[in-house]
Amino acid sequence: MTTIGLLNPGEMGSMVGAAVRSGGARVLWAGEGRSGATRKRASDAGLEDAGSVASVVAASDVILSVCPPHAAVDVAAQVAALRFGGIFVDGNAVSPATAREIGGIVEKGGATFVDGGIIGPPPEKPGTTRFYVSGAGAERISRLLTAGALEAPVVPGGPGAASALKMAYASWTKGSSALLLAVCALASAEGVEDSLLREWQISQRDLPARSEGAAKSNAKKAWRFVGEMEEIAATYSAAGLPDGFHQGAAEIYRRMAIYKDGPPPSLADVVRALTPRRPA
Repeated sequence: MTTIGLLNPGEMGSMVGAAVRSGGARVLWAGEGRSGATRKRASDAGLEDAGSVASVVAASDVILSVCPPHAAVDVAAQVAALRFGGIFVDGNAVSPATAREIGGIVEKGGATFVDGGIIGPPPEKPGTTRFYVSGAGAERISRLLTAGALEAPVVPGGPGAASALKMAYASWTKGSSALLLAVCALASAEGVEDSLLREWQISQRDLPARSEGAAKSNAKKAWRFVGEMEEIAATYSAAGLPDGFHQGAAEIYRRMAIYKDGPPPSLADVVRALTPRRPA
């Protein structure tokens, strides 16, 4: 039985852990200092609490890092400092350059690095979620992570390839949602909201519903998307492409971070949060 250390079981990570566990792996996590909500998610997913990160690392063959993008490098450094010698899989929404930086960190600590990128919602239904992997050891990790509702296709190329795919994909899905919300905020600020809605109903009939959906589905997760948009912007810049699209998207999500806790807001609520007060 392969033992996997999961750092950390958030909304996505806990369901990834549950899927992998259903395939026969043992999945550990570090409950020390974690919140009650995280503990409940881990318990519901059937994960074993090993206590500390050090205990998880010592007992694991594979470390699976699934965390907000801004924490990805720190998690890798923490694991490397514990001299982990197994396979370290980074499944975070980071740029190819950040992925390779993470690879360098864990390899200096003695681990083998596998780059990863998750596309889709937390895996509850088959066919919805892919955990793409690339680099040395990707084939083995693909077999391990293809379990339950989760698929793990291999992306050709070395470390950074899976992350590049994730960046390209999310640059459209989350980037276009941010742009649509910005459009609604602009129309509101200029007093043409009703006129825009009437025009959309003639020529872009899907956009009113997509706008509402973008507000409701992204608001509570917006705080996580700030770092992801910044990583996407860095990916575009490194490819010689304009990065301003996604720097702007990062700012849209930054203004929406107030909705992290509490009920999902309406589109009107989000528009008010996005639009700064203008001088009288």
